Amino acid sequence: MVACRGARDPARRLSPAGRAVRTTAIVLLSASFLAPVVVMVLGSLRDPTLAPPRGLELVPARLRWANYRDVFAFAPLWTYMRNSVAVAVVAVPVTVLVASWAGFAIVRARPRVRRRLIAASVVALMVPTSALLVPRFVVFRWLGLLDSPWPLIAPALMATTPFYVLLFALVYARIPRSLFEAAEVDGLSPLQTWKRVAFPLGRPATFAVAVLAFVWHWSNFFDPLLYLSTPERFTLPLGLRMLGTLEPQLYPIMLAGAVVATGPAVIAFLLAQRAFFARTLDV
Repeated sequence: MVACRGARDPARRLSPAGRAVRTTAIVLLSASFLAPVVVMVLGSLRDPTLAPPRGLELVPARLRWANYRDVFAFAPLWTYMRNSVAVAVVAVPVTVLVASWAGFAIVRARPRVRRRLIAASVVALMVPTSALLVPRFVVFRWLGLLDSPWPLIAPALMATTPFYVLLFALVYARIPRSLFEAAEVDGLSPLQTWKRVAFPLGRPATFAVAVLAFVWHWSNFFDPLLYLSTPERFTLPLGLRMLGTLEPQLYPIMLAGAVVATGPAVIAFLLAQRAFFARTLDV
């Protein structure tokens, strides 16, 4: 296993100059993504009672951690966070399960059917989400599901986005077909083959889809804005929108709310990243 890993690791085949270039590129790319987060965190620690700075102020002269306490006085973020967690806890596992089943069905279909399913998934992926807002609203109103969390969870029944289905299909297509044929010889049903062969070998895709689905449902703004009308049922993105109506001088309070909303997504990503790389190295 160790020898196989060494043979597959492209970093060991790079020259020292190549590794330095790659490391520099990774650092610069990471810095470009982390810079807005750092500015957001530092801005959330500024004292809102002070006059706005005249120029660029990277580090506030006086850090005010009480902003993270005061933000909950301007908006019931705990309630909104609880609603967002409830949606994500249901939607993410359903998304992973449906996308995994659909990806496995594509891989195990006959070549002609497989090509048609992939083409249909790509076409569905190209349809703008905004074009589906009105039809979905009409359907949910007819079902009597408006002003409830169910319209926010419903996309999970369709794998949230066809991209997740294609991702699972790509991963399952790399599994040797001999393993599927051996499962058929043993008399396993398609569901048992998925459970015992495909799903365990596709764990990296599972972690990736779970993180992407969590971020999508956690940061979903348009669906709650369209379907929810009772403030007690708002999710966290709508809570941040309420903070956006504060006076300009109170922008540190708004940034503190943004940090609170970003924290769970970052924690979920870090936890899933560790499990993702652990499973990838075991393959």
